[in-house]
Amino acid sequence: MSQRRDNRVAAMQYLYQWSLNQPRDLDRDLHLFFKQKDKERDYYAFAEELIWGTLQHVEEIDGIIKQYAKNWDFSRVARIDLAILRLAIYEMLHRRDIPPIVSINEAIDLSKEFSIPDAKRFINGILDQFKVTLGRPLRTAEQ
Repeated sequence: MSQRRDNRVAAMQYLYQWSLNQPRDLDRDLHLFFKQKDKERDYYAFAEELIWGTLQHVEEIDGIIKQYAKNWDFSRVARIDLAILRLAIYEMLHRRDIPPIVSINEAIDLSKEFSIPDAKRFINGILDQFKVTLGRPLRTAEQ
C-alpha cells in the first residue's frame, strides 16, 4: 500500500472515531491516535492535514452530504460511510492539489475495504452528483 493510501486510511479511521466520540482536546486526541500507529507520526503528515481540514469544514461538508443523500435520513448514514464521504468531499472542495476523480476513486476503494458491499454505490452516487458542481478540471490537479 502506498503512503498516501496509508494516510487516507488513517484519516478515515480517525474521522470515524471522531464521529463516535468527539474529544475535548483534538491535539491530544490526535497525539494518542498516531502514537498507537505502527509508523512514526511524520509518516502520517498527510493524514493529519486531511483530518484538520475535514474537521474545520465539517458543517459545510455535512450540508453537502445532506443535499445529495436524497431519501436518506442523515442520522442513519453508516458512520464509516460518513467518514469516507467527509474525507472525499473535503479533498474535492479544498485540496486543489488532488484531482477530484482521485478523491472519488479513493473513497470507493475505502468503502470496498471497510464498509458493506452496497456502500460503494451510495458513496459513488453522492460524489458523482457533487463533482459536477465543482467548476474545475476533474482529472488534473490545480497548482
